[in-house]
Amino acid sequence: MPAKRDLTQGSIPRGLLAFALPLILGNLLQQLYNLADTWVVGRFLGEGALAAVGSSYTLMTFLTSILLGLCMGSSVYFAIQFGRRDPEKLRNGIFQSFLLIGALTLLLCLIVYLAMGGILVLLRIPADVADLTRVYLTWVFGGIPATFLYNYFANLLRAVGNSATPLFFLGIAVVLNIGLDLLFVLPLGLGVMGAALATVIAQYIAGLGLALYTWQTSPDLRVRKEDCRWDRGALKSLLNLSLFTCLQQSVMNFGILMIQGLVNSFGTAVMAAFAVAVKIDTMAYMPVQDFGNAFSTFVAQNYGAGRRARIRGGIRWAVFWVVVFCLVMGGLVYLLAPWLMAVFVGAEAAEVIAIGVGYLRIEGAFYLGIGILFLLYGYFRAVDRPAVSVILTICSLGTRVALAYALSPLPALGVTAIWAAIPIGWFFADAVGIALWRREDRAVNG
Repeated sequence: MPAKRDLTQGSIPRGLLAFALPLILGNLLQQLYNLADTWVVGRFLGEGALAAVGSSYTLMTFLTSILLGLCMGSSVYFAIQFGRRDPEKLRNGIFQSFLLIGALTLLLCLIVYLAMGGILVLLRIPADVADLTRVYLTWVFGGIPATFLYNYFANLLRAVGNSATPLFFLGIAVVLNIGLDLLFVLPLGLGVMGAALATVIAQYIAGLGLALYTWQTSPDLRVRKEDCRWDRGALKSLLNLSLFTCLQQSVMNFGILMIQGLVNSFGTAVMAAFAVAVKIDTMAYMPVQDFGNAFSTFVAQNYGAGRRARIRGGIRWAVFWVVVFCLVMGGLVYLLAPWLMAVFVGAEAAEVIAIGVGYLRIEGAFYLGIGILFLLYGYFRAVDRPAVSVILTICSLGTRVALAYALSPLPALGVTAIWAAIPIGWFFADAVGIALWRREDRAVNG
């Protein structure tokens, strides 16, 4: 098993980058789950199937964000205890958080299957793709427990400095997913059901594999009999971190879900363009989001160890790397937008490509806004102030949704208003977050 990385020691820039790189590669691979579906469905099943899968992707991102937020919040608690060198509290936290998040996962599965009809209405799915969307969701919802297992154990290992093992299991799952996509959709002719089934099987391989591997190779993280107790203080801290982080992730993705409903009202071509463009967009800025999560672990370990000066040094380096990345990646997305769209929908889909290019060029030009926002999310979560991350998310998403719904009905703007509202929300939240950070920094350091 790769060694745990103590981020309270050694070179800050080298430590941050070495820890962040597997995290970045891992999430890029995770996006390939959905990109594989998008490519196969878009090229071989047509525009209607692509619209159905695209709408489902937004919904699954929202549902996954609930579990991801709970797991990420717990990982901050784990990282703080690791920084404090307190293995007993770490193992007790694992016991309590696993039972709580696991129970919520089962409840979530029950709710989404019972509410299937209402979900389709909420998303304003057009009648011509409603049946395809229902089929895809029916199968892909089965992967929710696997999503919990993978994200829980991935975040546990990352909290103690091991970001490489989750990457290994995810890589296996992605290769399997792409192979099963091609098998189920092409020779077997299973359509969107096949695309969903391929993703679910791959998710279970990653989730169960990582859970078993962690149990077998990490005896220091294995819960013992004496750890199986409910500790009110630890539970309060876990709930504070997990629920606020879950709320932050859920609010963010619920806002995106509302945007999806607005996009759907513009018809199948816009839906198809948005389905592809949003995945390219997510793939492009995902590394800076993962760097923000790596930065959060760095801050949490040093916060637990009481190393405030080291945290300040980490902030300077994190901002530097984020600025460099956002400028480079934003420029590439802006220039390559037509080619990227054509890869997924074919060069003959001129209308879909034009709509998608408009989206990508607006977002790519302003990636710096979301890059800084991810650092702010990670910082406030790591210093045990997850409520601030919720406030920033509300600022960002509230601005985005309000502007999109207010301005998109104007004939002169249309969908362009939806695209432009997104970076405006990012920069507004950045301004609020920086002001809050400066106030806290002055209070702590004078």
